[in-house]
Amino acid sequence: MKSITHDNLLKLLAGLADEGKIVYAPVRKGQKVFFAPVQNMQPVVFDYIQTTESPKLVLFPRYEPLISFEYQGKEVKVDDPSAAAPAERVLFGSRPCDAMALKRLAEFFDRDIPDALIAGRQKALTVISMSCIKADADCFCTSTGSSPGDICGSDILLTPVENNGYAAEILTGKGASIADRCSSLFSEIPEIRKEQYLAKVEKAFSHEEVRKKLSHAFDHDIWNGASLRCIGCGACAFVCPMCSCFDIQEEGTAKKGSRVRCWDSCGFSLFTLHTSGHNPRHNQSERWRQRVMHKFSYQPEAAELTGCVGCGRCSRACPSDMNLKEQLQDIAANVETV
Repeated sequence: MKSITHDNLLKLLAGLADEGKIVYAPVRKGQKVFFAPVQNMQPVVFDYIQTTESPKLVLFPRYEPLISFEYQGKEVKVDDPSAAAPAERVLFGSRPCDAMALKRLAEFFDRDIPDALIAGRQKALTVISMSCIKADADCFCTSTGSSPGDICGSDILLTPVENNGYAAEILTGKGASIADRCSSLFSEIPEIRKEQYLAKVEKAFSHEEVRKKLSHAFDHDIWNGASLRCIGCGACAFVCPMCSCFDIQEEGTAKKGSRVRCWDSCGFSLFTLHTSGHNPRHNQSERWRQRVMHKFSYQPEAAELTGCVGCGRCSRACPSDMNLKEQLQDIAANVETV
């Protein structure tokens, strides 16, 4: 195992930016923390539980052209973004739940017909995560198969330890490449018991048990009560690191235009609206049911991927104080399997 001091960590990040890599790191905007590209490491913050938004956009942007065209005389110029190699990126400061979410999200988009844009970005992305040494009441990673020090999805995982330093687990070839190139910034240390430094997140429910109970809950009354406060704003989906719903729009004129992909949400009333006017999910309880069932039943059955990592962002962002962890505890406790 290796270690790195705080000062050397800042030098490492600055060096990666100097190499031409786009470094995304947590920065403060007002009272909230967001991931943003940084050149100067001065704004990078370390004292936070979770960023307001997830780092999903480094793989899956909010809005992106899939193909563009333009008439140039009698010729048509077509631009295919997937043909260009993406810029190399480094995501720093993601929590273990976020690193796991990015890995699951990339695996989700690699099913059936692989998404070339997302696959290319994942190949060009290096993830340097930071273990959680504190948590709040909305965190429930241990209930979804993760933990405050989980290594899944990270190339390097840093755990804050004594003396303003970090224990560094070098986990993949990408991580080893950075550690080798910047070997003077790291020190060798004996293996440590990192659990002593991690936040304690009590398990609130079993995601395996929730999955089993949801198979008997499609027509359960629990959805009516659970959705009474939901206003269908989509905030939960837009801060979630694993929500994958998108819409395709055509923009432009007869002379030039683009086909673009943009985030969408199954919580929106227009998401399933048919041209005929029929909507198979015509009320909010059905849309809330779809969100929970997709994450904890449909996606695990179809892809063996739980669609939630317990980051708690949805509960923090909800303007109506809907708490996903509490509702999943309610399902685990009150839905019968017979």
